[in-house]
Amino acid sequence: MGLMDQLGQAVGGMLGGQGGQNPLLQAVTSLLGKDSGIGGLAGLVQAFQKNGLGEIVNSWVSTGQNLPVTPNQIEQGLGSDLLNQLAGKAGLSSGAVGSQLAGLLPDLIDKLTPNGKIEAGGLEQLMKLVQGMR
Repeated sequence: MGLMDQLGQAVGGMLGGQGGQNPLLQAVTSLLGKDSGIGGLAGLVQAFQKNGLGEIVNSWVSTGQNLPVTPNQIEQGLGSDLLNQLAGKAGLSSGAVGSQLAGLLPDLIDKLTPNGKIEAGGLEQLMKLVQGMR
């Protein structure tokens, strides 16, 4: 099983095994796409860094231990407007989205940056994988 297959299973497992049927997974996938309003994975990492959470998000990108994040820190990193947009797309409250993202983003970003740096190719494969799961 390849890395992207493992990642797809991991993401599906983190979101209750629903795979591409999970609206939050679809919203996160659109957020991480290179054409998203936030600027894809690099923009997401920069948003956390800019909002005072650089140590946390850098741990997810690095090859070391991932630091945990709270739902409040997810809102701080993404901003309440973006969190509300994701909540609207997923059909969930912003609190529920923050909680789920607090469990999802550290592992997801870690898996998307296996060499400790952001590489677009892995993300494009993830996008194709998630689209194929629908």
